[in-house]
Formats: sequence, structure tokens, C-alpha cells
Amino acid sequence: MNSAPARPCPDWFARPQLGIFIHWGIFTIPAWAPRGRMIHTLTGDDFDMSAVLTPYSEWYENALRVEGSATRARHREIYGDKPFTAFRPEFDAAAAAFDANQWADFFAEAGASYVVFVTKHHDGYCLWPTNVPNPHRRGWNTSRDFVGELGEAVRARGMRYGLYYSGGLDWTFRDTPIANIGDMFACVPTEDDYRAYAFAQSKELIDRYKPSVFWNDICWPNGEDVPRLLRLYYSVVPDGVTNDRWLANESFFNSLRDPASRASFNAMLKARSGEPQQETPAPYADYRCVEFGLGVIPAEMKWEACRGLGLGFGYNQAELPEDYLTPDELIALYRDVTSQRGNLLINVGPMADGSIPEIQSAPLRALGKTLRA
Repeated sequence: MNSAPARPCPDWFARPQLGIFIHWGIFTIPAWAPRGRMIHTLTGDDFDMSAVLTPYSEWYENALRVEGSATRARHREIYGDKPFTAFRPEFDAAAAAFDANQWADFFAEAGASYVVFVTKHHDGYCLWPTNVPNPHRRGWNTSRDFVGELGEAVRARGMRYGLYYSGGLDWTFRDTPIANIGDMFACVPTEDDYRAYAFAQSKELIDRYKPSVFWNDICWPNGEDVPRLLRLYYSVVPDGVTNDRWLANESFFNSLRDPASRASFNAMLKARSGEPQQETPAPYADYRCVEFGLGVIPAEMKWEACRGLGLGFGYNQAELPEDYLTPDELIALYRDVTSQRGNLLINVGPMADGSIPEIQSAPLRALGKTLRA
């Protein structure tokens, strides 16, 4: 397999610093997930249903598909048989209040030096007017260019701008219910239509917005296109960086669609759950990502700690005040991560109208005040 060219981590990203992550989309209308436990706890204690019990509200559509889930029971009680796609008009209407300048002012006040915006999460809904049509759900994108508006505002305040793209999952292409890690990898769309779609959309994002960070999530549907895409990215953004989520093994993903193979894979992971975490190869990464403590801090390579202010990423109305970092806890977390050469990519989960709840904004304002002192 071809590999991406070896390169040092660009100086601008190599220094320890604060980044802001933003998860915002249709999932902010139901805005709900089970609360109480972080994802790394679930994968240890409730591995078989960890993706259903996750406090990640951006996974709402998936949990809704699982019979017996708390999400499905609550949804039926409140919304009846309303499908997830029917939340779109409500989100589009609420999102009209979005103000990129307000967000950018706040992120600058918090002391951020870069911002990473979720352009398309696993539900496949695109927050920019893409010219790459979704063959399974036509028009599944906004007409307003939220990606472009925020990028202009962020850069006007001297911050770098990065983009998140869900390359490994898109439920408009493959919507098999996901309960655990084996299910997740089996749900990766490896078909030619998705491969072409994901590559074309990524190219469009890179060419149009020139992101300083290209933050891919989960994995990639095939190995052939990853080095080609990254060479394209570095040619457009020479000092750009990408994370380590580029597992691209279509034969592995396809094999897990067999129930027996998937059960064997899950059993292996559960058997290893008590063992110390090991650093795995990342041939395409400029840096490693550690999410809510899942992952090993590398001995030499640049790394980034990624987590929400609460227990998840998207806005979750079920979370309680004790689920959120306090100002002192956020400041301590920032100092701990940066003292170990890492960047802290802390997430905000705005409500559908773009407002950031005070329980999220207060710790960030306190951190910004500390950084300016």
C-alpha cells in the first residue's frame, strides 16, 4: 500500500495550546442521550451495548433504531413514530439565529488558537451547500454555508480553522444498528458509491475552505484513497495537520458483517479490556488523538486530548450540572494536557439556535481569563 509522505508536525500545531471543537446539527432538536457514564467506562462495563448507552447525543439516530433502548422508548413517548429526518425543518428554522461572529468572539475570549467545526456527523447531514449529491438522500445539506461563515469569522480573529468530517460512518449509506465496537466497524460503508462520495466531499471541503486541521472520524472506507486524499490535502494546505483516525481496511470491515466473525472480534476486545492500553501504528497521522481518556499518550509524537465539557459532545438536555467540568477542573485539565506536550481540544455543544449554554461557557471564560493573566 502506498503511504502518505513522512513529514514533521508543523510548528504552529506542535506547541501546546487550546482548540475548540463544535458538535452542532439536527441531533440538537431531540438533544438527548442517556447520562451518567463516560464512554471509556461503558466500553468496559457494558461493552455489548456501549454505543446505545453512550451519552453522545449526536448518536441519537442510531440509538433510536435499537429496540429496547432508552432513547427509543423516550422518543416514542414524546414524538411517536416521527423519524429522525423529520427533525430537519426544526433545526433549519432554529439555526437561522446562528451568528458566526458571536461564536468566534467567544472562542477568542476562551484563549483558543484553533477551532474545529463538525461539517458532517454520522447522520450524514452536511452543514455547507455541498455540490456533491448524496445518492441516497437528495438535498441532505444546508443551503446556508455555516462552514464558510464560521471559517471567515474565526480567521478574522487570528485563530486557525479546522474541519471535522465523518469518513467512517454515514447512516444515509449504511444504517445497520450499532450496539458495540464490532457493530460499528461492520457499519462502515465500503461500497463504491460511498467511497466516491466521501472522497469528493473531502476534496470539496479542502479546496473550498482550506482547513488547517482535517479531522477525520472513526476510519476510512478503503485503503487505496487515504494517501491520495492526504497528498491532495497537503498540496492545498502545506502546513495543515490531520489526526490518526485513518484505519482503512475494507476486507476487515466487510468480514465483520458476518455475525460469527463479529462475535469473535467483540469477544477478543472484551478479553483485552482489562489490559493496559497499547499505542497502535498510525501511518498517516500528524498527531495522535486521545478521546475522553481512551488512547495512549505517545512518548514522542504530538498528541491532542479531545473531550466535551460534559460527558459527550452534542448538546444533551439530560445532563446535570455535576456532569460538567467546573472552571477549576477545566483549568487543571488544560495545564495537565499542555504540560505533557498535548493540545486540549475541548468541545462545546450549542443548542439548535446556536446558543451555548452558560454551564458550558462559564468554564471556558474562566480558562481564558487564566490564560490572559
